[in-house]
Amino acid sequence: MPARLSESVIAIIAAGGIAVYLALRPFYATDLPLFIPLVVGGIPLLYNLVRRALKREFGTDLLAGVSILTAVLTHEYLVGAIIVLMLSGGAALEAAALHRASAVLDALAKRMPSVAHRQTAAGITDVPLRDIAIGDRLVVLPHELCPADGNVIEGQGVMDESYLTGEPFMIAKTVGSGVFSGAINGTSALTIEAAKLAVDSRYAGIMRVVEETANARPGLRRIGDRLGAWYTPFALAIAGAAWIVSHDPTRFLAVLVIATPCPLLIAIPVAVIGAVAVAARRSIIVKNPAALEVAGRCRTLIFDKTGTLTYGSPAVTDVVCAPGFTRADVLVQAASLEQYSKHPLAGAVLKAAREEGLALSDAASVHEKPGQGLGGVVRGRNIEILGRKQNRGWDLPEAGSGLECIVAIDGAYAATFRFHDAPRSDSGAFVRHLRPKHAIDRVMLVSGDRESEVRYLADQVGIAEIHAGMSPEEKVAIVRRETTLARTLFVGDGINDAPALLAATVGVAFGQNSDVTAEAADAVVLEPSLAKVDEFIHIAQRMRRVALQSAVGGMVLSLGGMILAAAGHLLPIEGAIAQEVIDLVAVVNAVRTAIPSRRLRDF
Repeated sequence: MPARLSESVIAIIAAGGIAVYLALRPFYATDLPLFIPLVVGGIPLLYNLVRRALKREFGTDLLAGVSILTAVLTHEYLVGAIIVLMLSGGAALEAAALHRASAVLDALAKRMPSVAHRQTAAGITDVPLRDIAIGDRLVVLPHELCPADGNVIEGQGVMDESYLTGEPFMIAKTVGSGVFSGAINGTSALTIEAAKLAVDSRYAGIMRVVEETANARPGLRRIGDRLGAWYTPFALAIAGAAWIVSHDPTRFLAVLVIATPCPLLIAIPVAVIGAVAVAARRSIIVKNPAALEVAGRCRTLIFDKTGTLTYGSPAVTDVVCAPGFTRADVLVQAASLEQYSKHPLAGAVLKAAREEGLALSDAASVHEKPGQGLGGVVRGRNIEILGRKQNRGWDLPEAGSGLECIVAIDGAYAATFRFHDAPRSDSGAFVRHLRPKHAIDRVMLVSGDRESEVRYLADQVGIAEIHAGMSPEEKVAIVRRETTLARTLFVGDGINDAPALLAATVGVAFGQNSDVTAEAADAVVLEPSLAKVDEFIHIAQRMRRVALQSAVGGMVLSLGGMILAAAGHLLPIEGAIAQEVIDLVAVVNAVRTAIPSRRLRDF
């Protein structure tokens, strides 16, 4: 069998043929425009369907193939062309969804630099990543992506490693610190010594696990396929029995004409398209329409932490003051000094002061040496902001979860600032409503963050089951295991979430931060809001409900028509007219999904 045209091309040809036929019909009655899609799409379809029938694989496309043949024999060419259009259009959508795996890998590859800056006695030269050798000295310029795993040998600065761990904090780097490929360098140039080849780097490992997960991911079985698995042989059996009992082949044709599964081939796609449109108007992009059919039936919901249940940035969550100092006084003094700092936590202190309406002052004699903290004079007082390691014998409170800094005023311990990635305002309410409103049996928090941070958030939002310090590979293993037990919905936003998004039954991403994550997800929420995730679930539940009403209702009506046709009370042309009426009813009902519901969230 020669290679066939792509499904999208066949769909375009079929749509064009139908459009030309309808345009000419008032002026010149001819079926010629319909013959092209029937030949181009019908013949290869029938060839493949014969092969599937020999393997005892029965679906809506098998009955559709028989229906196309029946339509041709009964001169119902328009019906046959419509069936070709529906089959090829659905297959084209499926092909587009399957293309996402390669799109994820392309996005990952684009994120890495193509060259590294290798430092030698002759100077700095640019070399391809594949030429990096273990022991090479590499210069990572400000705001560049780190090209290899290694260790810092010169320079001090910070790197954003959230793509790997999900932790929102900028990680300080000094001589001896480890670095990972794919991390984003801060404002200072660093010289590193490569410890691994590019193919063995952490980033390359993530690319491999994404590819393996995408290739191993089972396809979602569509509603139409499940219903067609029993409807097709049942319809063929009735048609065959009518022919055998009556010895009249026209009864066979009449049964198949009215049995044409248009409620499955047309009504379900119409319902899906309507739901996709409603979601788009709500800033939710559905990349895999099949996910709409199962999203509302997921029973395990797995969250990433940073940027999903949290805002993705550190915030001052606690100020523990020593006797004789007040929160407002310490905070205004510290924030006045932090105005002059580039430390990753300086912004959090400034934000906390501004939110409390504190008026900041100028600072003098500001100094900030690596490893020695920040110091200066504010309002005539000597202010120091230090790490716990710089304790000068003070009686400090017990270390808590998250990050900390110590504030000293005129040499005396004044307060401890504690920082966490604060939960979103609606995280707790969203988590609590999942079981009573959506029948979610298990809620899990899986994160690359430290256990203290993950446990702090879990306690804040009401999640009992946590997995902390997880690498992308470990996340995938957890999601795969849970998906074998029940349908899973994974919500994440970082590059490290891409493999897990692919491994889950349905993956939902907050897509404003990473193209990689957006490509891996079945649905992308453009506004970082858990309310949008709830809307997606509601849209999916409503779509499935309406699609089943249209499909099952249409099949029940078709069944009544099949019985009448088998008994000889309906001729093929009458069956075709009855089927058109059934199709109209099913499609009109399916269109309801395009009308947004008044209530798309319930928490």
